This record gives sequence, structure tokens and C-alpha cells, in this order.
Amino acid sequence: MSQLALRLPDSLHERARLLAQRDNTSLNQFIALAVAEKVSALETASFFSERAARGNLDDLRAILDKVPDVAPQAGDER
Repeated sequence: MSQLALRLPDSLHERARLLAQRDNTSLNQFIALAVAEKVSALETASFFSERAARGNLDDLRAILDKVPDVAPQAGDER
């Protein structure tokens, strides 16, 4: 495991400390979780951007053309 010296504004440090306390976790665990959540969000956005770039609009239209034109089932209408 790595150690990291982190500089935070006093106000952010205090808010993080209070939230960690409210969550019954250490400040270290709280910050590690916050970083993990941010990394996950950025990687998810990157994954979907890359996936969308591989998409083909003509293929999508061909698939959607196969969908029957019927009324929605009860409860599914707008």
C-alpha cells in the first residue's frame, strides 16, 4: 500500500472529517473511497465514449427497422 502526503484546504478537510465520522469510518478510508469513486466514474465515462465511437449508425437503424410498429402494452405508454 502507498502513502501519500495530501494538502487540503482547511474547510474541505473539516467537511471530510465530519462526513467520515458520520459514516463511522476513518478519514483515510473516507478519502480512499472518494478517490475510488472518482476513478470509477472517469473510467466508466471513458468506457462508454470508446464504445460509442465503435458504434455504427447504419447498423443501429437496421436493427431498429426490425422492431414491430405496435401500440405499447398497458402501463408502458407515455
